[in-house]
Amino acid sequence: MQNKITANAQALKRWLSNAEVSLGNHSDRLNAINIFPVADGDTGTNLYRTLCAAAEAAESLETTDIGELLGTAGRAAMEQARGNSGTLLSVFLTSMSEPLHGHTRLSAPLLAAALQRAQLRSWSVLSDPVPGTMLSVLEEAAHIVSEQDGAKSGDDSNVALAESLRAMVTGALAAVVRTEQQLDELAAARVVDAGGVGFLLILDALRAAALGEELQEELLDGLHGYDVQAPHIHSEQPQMEGVEVMCTITLSPLDAATLRLQLDELGESVIMSAVEPVGEGYRWRVHVHTPDAGSALDALRSVGEPTNVTITELSADGHETREIPETHEV
Repeated sequence: MQNKITANAQALKRWLSNAEVSLGNHSDRLNAINIFPVADGDTGTNLYRTLCAAAEAAESLETTDIGELLGTAGRAAMEQARGNSGTLLSVFLTSMSEPLHGHTRLSAPLLAAALQRAQLRSWSVLSDPVPGTMLSVLEEAAHIVSEQDGAKSGDDSNVALAESLRAMVTGALAAVVRTEQQLDELAAARVVDAGGVGFLLILDALRAAALGEELQEELLDGLHGYDVQAPHIHSEQPQMEGVEVMCTITLSPLDAATLRLQLDELGESVIMSAVEPVGEGYRWRVHVHTPDAGSALDALRSVGEPTNVTITELSADGHETREIPETHEV
């Protein structure tokens, strides 16, 4: 008997809830293979905690508009995003929501449009995006869905959606496997990218929720470094000295561009994503890895008033990350 396909707002709530559970179950293994961009062993934890915020916001919202639902979930995730991977996940959700506004169910053409918007936005928020990460997995998922007959012909049937969702997961899995050869760090350690695997789990949760199917327990079988008996690769890697600084700040587009240039000079893994319009500017979520938190905070305060500030030691284990309160003097 074929399962009933219900790709509506309730299905998307199930998606986020199931993805939260899946990431929680896999967070330890994701942490174990987290070596890029920093071997700090926290990708699984960061994705899980960010997804928790999204799922909670979605569950409390009463709407049939799937764009409104994902937009609300994405903004909540953005405000509480953890790390590089969590920030990119929140960008994925917020940008994916944009083509879905005004619609009450997902279709193959809408899925293609949403993934395309999400992958373009996700690549653009990073100052120095590189292949071999969750960006590559999202890019391949968007590409393969756009090439499906349903997306090309505008077929909004459930059959076309099911074909697109299954192709999406298949393509994402292939992209995860390729990450090992796209980054020297992963090739040397013989592991796939942790963020890419986490994103694959999120996409499979979408497939399962929309199609009324189960998560694929065997999906990750054979991925290098992912076997439960495999060692915690991240603990064998050189530790980066420095901190991760994250905050929310309201800026004009010009001030945001100025800040990005300053942060690029001060550190790496710079992400700046607009959360929502505020007056003539935007509220931005900012992320940077830097040797010196004080310099980053000075740059932020030179253009605005940062709020929701967290400063996390990059060398700390993912389960013992120390966050410094906003009032901490550096």
